[in-house]
Amino acid sequence: MQTKPIIGPYEHRPAACHEYDPRSADVARNVAALIEPHLDGAVVEHVGSTSVPACAGKGIVDLMLVYPDGQLAVARDLLDALGFQRQSSRDPFPEDRPMRTGSLVHDGTTFNLHVHVLAASSGEVQELRDFRDRLRADPHLRAAYIAAKRAILADGCTDSLDYCHRKSVFVTQALQQIKQHS
Repeated sequence: MQTKPIIGPYEHRPAACHEYDPRSADVARNVAALIEPHLDGAVVEHVGSTSVPACAGKGIVDLMLVYPDGQLAVARDLLDALGFQRQSSRDPFPEDRPMRTGSLVHDGTTFNLHVHVLAASSGEVQELRDFRDRLRADPHLRAAYIAAKRAILADGCTDSLDYCHRKSVFVTQALQQIKQHS
């Protein structure tokens, strides 16, 4: 008998850049299968570095829960009931655009999870898809992104939130280029 994945507590770790782990895709599928049946019209997509083969990153499985407009409270309540937690770090996402955290043990490894909760009408949904898809398709962009992340760490950054803020500069520039070429 197969048991359902259990969402555990988020494990705070210093900023790092880990090699791609193909098991992340399985983790994302397991989490999506845990969420989607409980919220009609919702879609859970794997985004971020762990969704891009050969892309090194912080090792956190980033997901976006795209919920039907008007269902934010239902989406938040569902994630809370499944064991996801509100962010406990400084500067959390606001509750009108929340992110929930957690972890899942898969194949003997604990994978940290970020679930970005977004309305279907949010422009951020397409931005996350575009960036993921561009990283998958463009090895030069992927290499530049990895190099930018490693440079941030080489500069002495160990705080995960500072690391995220610093790499967002690269992401913003890449998204601007994607829009210009669309």
